[in-house]
Amino acid sequence: MSQQGEGPAAHEDDWWRRLYDENARDTDRSNAADSLDDRFDSASDAVSSGGQGVPEGGAGTPPAGEEVPPEGRSGDAKGESGASTVSSTPTAPPVPGTTVAAPLSEEGNETAPGPALRPVIGHVGDRPPTYDAEPTALPATDPQEPAGIVADTALDGARYGTYTLRAASVRGDSARFRGEPRRDALLTARFGTDEHALVLVAVATGARATESAHLAAADACRWIGTAVGRSHARLSEDIRAGRRGELKSGLHRLTDRTYGKLRARAAELGKEPQQYTAGLRCLLLPADPDCRTRIFFGVGAGGLFRLREGVWQDLEPEVPAAGDLGSDPRAGSGAGGGVVSAPPGSAPDGGGLTVDPAVTTPASFGAEARPEPPAEPFRFRGSVARPGDTLLLCSPGLAEPLRGEPALARELAGRWAPDPAPGLVAFLADTQLRVKGYSDDRTGVAVWEA
Repeated sequence: MSQQGEGPAAHEDDWWRRLYDENARDTDRSNAADSLDDRFDSASDAVSSGGQGVPEGGAGTPPAGEEVPPEGRSGDAKGESGASTVSSTPTAPPVPGTTVAAPLSEEGNETAPGPALRPVIGHVGDRPPTYDAEPTALPATDPQEPAGIVADTALDGARYGTYTLRAASVRGDSARFRGEPRRDALLTARFGTDEHALVLVAVATGARATESAHLAAADACRWIGTAVGRSHARLSEDIRAGRRGELKSGLHRLTDRTYGKLRARAAELGKEPQQYTAGLRCLLLPADPDCRTRIFFGVGAGGLFRLREGVWQDLEPEVPAAGDLGSDPRAGSGAGGGVVSAPPGSAPDGGGLTVDPAVTTPASFGAEARPEPPAEPFRFRGSVARPGDTLLLCSPGLAEPLRGEPALARELAGRWAPDPAPGLVAFLADTQLRVKGYSDDRTGVAVWEA
């Protein structure tokens, strides 16, 4: 092309005439076979696996003297035999939402990644439990009290100082089937900061066959949490200083106040005290890495166990029957023979459970402020943990099968003894190991010592 009014050069006219002269020979004619079928066969041979029809040097190498097509453009490079070679172009990345074929193994079979491993809720014993392992029915909800809704499962965990904490609360198989709310309540809280911080874990179990059992358990956890939180600085100092007598007296007083509030709440609702109550069991864990003292206190049934060197020890204090505290002034305080299965001589080494034996009477109250004592005696223990210990606090729904089914105790010991603390999901699966004949709510709080 030339600008308007500009005369063409001689060599340009010569090139134009040679290209478009009617007398010039057609450049697509040759002595080689050149029908449509011949070209299709040539192209098929070029891209076939055997490579027939490909010029010497491979499919991607044009013959000597041929001009290489520009990169990124598709086209045919024609060789002396008339065969065509197809240029390779980059493969575009898959578009989101499209299906991509799985890679092939050496044998030609498709290989797909295996399914992700998920914790399985198993069972121990000869036969599986009657109920399904998964939730079936949701509890009925009062539209006027949405705050009373309780989740099927609660899960929490933390790590402070030398210990790792895992806590889980699960609705029982029977309650899941019948659509009843979880009667167990779980509270985990930290008060304070740094080495002065104090961790409280509270487990409450509402009274059986009562309409508001889950609400009473939640109230018990909330009120003991408030009481401990207000006194956490003094409690943390007493734990680190080893003032076990002051700890027992103060925690007894805080527990009695919590049960006083439960009785007052029952009166507001027009219920008898036994219809709005709960068993309450708590652990106090200092965050100071130099302090290995662990404090247990509470009222009501449940379990306190220690896994040491692969063997479970039942540390639940032996207490007399309700209302019969006169025979042993130290009953319920963890003194004397409170350890059921701990080996003899465990106290002198510092790892046993010890309590100040001088504390022989409940805390004193003024005449007007003194609340009625709870239906069951106050329980208290202080222990010094060893590296490798696992302390387990649990509600009756987990304590009873641990005591009644040796297979469950062996299974949990095998899972927890040789390894560090499991993750939250694994701990939840461990807590849900089912045993036929035990279908109540389960709540477990485990502390792994490093």
